[in-house]
Amino acid sequence: MTGPLERLVGQIEETRRELEQALAEPDLVADRARFAEVNRRWSALQPAVALADELRRCQSDVAEAEALLAEGDDPDLREMAAQARERIDAIEPELREAMVEPDPHDERDVIVEIRAAAGGEEAALFARDLLDVYTRYAALRGFRTELMESSPAEAGGFRQVSLEIKGAGAYSVFKHEGGVHRVQRVPVTESQGRIHTSTATVAVMPEVDDVEVTVDPNDVKVDVYRSTGPGGQSVNTTDSAVRVTHVPTGIVVAIQDEKSQLQNREKAMRVLRARLYERALEEQQAEVTATRRSQLGSGDRAEKVRTYNFPQNRVTDHRVNVTVPLREQVMQGQLERLTDALQAEERRVRLADLAESLA
Repeated sequence: MTGPLERLVGQIEETRRELEQALAEPDLVADRARFAEVNRRWSALQPAVALADELRRCQSDVAEAEALLAEGDDPDLREMAAQARERIDAIEPELREAMVEPDPHDERDVIVEIRAAAGGEEAALFARDLLDVYTRYAALRGFRTELMESSPAEAGGFRQVSLEIKGAGAYSVFKHEGGVHRVQRVPVTESQGRIHTSTATVAVMPEVDDVEVTVDPNDVKVDVYRSTGPGGQSVNTTDSAVRVTHVPTGIVVAIQDEKSQLQNREKAMRVLRARLYERALEEQQAEVTATRRSQLGSGDRAEKVRTYNFPQNRVTDHRVNVTVPLREQVMQGQLERLTDALQAEERRVRLADLAESLA
């Protein structure tokens, strides 16, 4: 065996040796984050290891059969060798699939941030629509949702709103929602019936705990104030709203949705950890495009990952060129066709990257 298949098997065997050495380190258990990562990688590698071992057995069977056939023809040996070669040919694509590691964040809970961008009040109304779509889609997938932070707009939409989605695989389902979403429709305030174009930006962050992201209390400034609604009117009579500022990075999180100051602070810290974690990922993986900065772009109407066209009753995802009904599917929270297409494209790209690395 030569070429890409041999390099692929060699890569699997080398990775297995590295992980076995890591698992044998006496200090590994003390580092909870690294212990979890090594175990995750070990578990993910097992299907590839099983296929590599099977490949080696098939190669051995072929070599043994050919050696015996050199001494004299035997129909049973010829059949065994043929079956082994056939299995070797079938194993290669299976090995490539097995070596495409899933995104390590796929099983995490997720925080989805939606911000009104170009379009004023109409953009804020569209942000509310996106919140409704994601809440419905989460329910259809069996996930739990919780409103994290919100900044209502005068017309009833949101200038900004964050939604936590909890459940195994939530990040894998929602991570492709990040980017600029464009809506084309006639606003309720438009008397001439003209179609307006507005945008909202969506950022998708895996949720992390305090073991993975440690926030120094000395780096955090906490302000409390009275919760307000649209137009600035007071919505409760106690200082329960919380604004958390991470001084080194300037990240600010304001939460006022709970009646308890303690609950609002706890929510704010969860959002802060998620933003800090994503910031660290951006710094470590500048070449990865699925980051908050690239997701958000500038919010300009020309930047878009998806267009919601109300007059034509369709939604088009421009990354995979898939179009689905707007009112009957998307507005009801039925995003499966879009999610499936985006996940398939992600896997295609990962397979292509693997093939390039082995060439």
